[in-house]
Amino acid sequence: MSEYHPAPVLGVIGGSGLYEIDGLTKVRWEKISGPWGEPSDELLLGELDGVQLVFLPRHGRGHRHSPSTINYRANIDALKRAGVTDIISLSAVGSFREELPPGTFVIVDQFIDRTFAREKSFFGTGMVAHVSMAHPVNPRLGDWCARACESGNIPMQRGGTYLVMEGPQFSTLAESQLYRQWNCDVIGMTNMPEAKLAREAEIPYCTVAMVTDYDCWHPDHDNVDVDAIIRVLLDNADKARRLIRTVAARLTERPALCPSGDDRVLDAALITHPDARDPAMLTKLDAVAGRALTKETS
Repeated sequence: MSEYHPAPVLGVIGGSGLYEIDGLTKVRWEKISGPWGEPSDELLLGELDGVQLVFLPRHGRGHRHSPSTINYRANIDALKRAGVTDIISLSAVGSFREELPPGTFVIVDQFIDRTFAREKSFFGTGMVAHVSMAHPVNPRLGDWCARACESGNIPMQRGGTYLVMEGPQFSTLAESQLYRQWNCDVIGMTNMPEAKLAREAEIPYCTVAMVTDYDCWHPDHDNVDVDAIIRVLLDNADKARRLIRTVAARLTERPALCPSGDDRVLDAALITHPDARDPAMLTKLDAVAGRALTKETS
């Protein structure tokens, strides 16, 4: 077997404008349907410097979906069906640290999941699986994103904890102060259960958290202002596009087997005995768990 993956595909999940990347060719929007409902939007497929790229607008074009109404399972399933081998998630966040001002990128390595109104697993009754989330971010992708920031002169912190809240409202002051006591670095509303589902789908995943504000804990920035956030978002978009292009160029170095094992995590996660598995559930898992299920029967 070759040292490198024969057909790597970079998946990018993010906001409006991030798919307008210089050099992106053979561009087309494609509707990909699956058994988990409709994803946020069609997928944008293209080629960037010889590398296949698939972009998914997390909230849909025009920002139609709130963080709580995004169909995260359909999104990850659609990316898997599109052949995506690695995911970079670009997310707007608030900062809990003075040294992480707006405009800073944080290459997250941990999450605290405080969401409660979302479907968080592809598995359930009839096909149970338990995947490890001890290290939810792929270290190879994290290193590539950090180096892309360094080479692009983008202010960056390597490592940090992302508190994922339900939203859509921003934090109360008491909540913001509590999360700072928990040693969280940033806060956002979208990366859970996205990261958990990517792990279940065996797709290496990395979050690039783009700071837009100081949440409400900062005495000089005690109200989160949407207009101010949008101004910073626009400034961050150009930096994010540069990062994507730099990381895409590294995908030719994508190992055939990811050293962290993220692309084989289901080998040790499927619990339900074959005789007790629900055929309808197995059909729904054809993309997400097809590799592991086929391996068991081969």
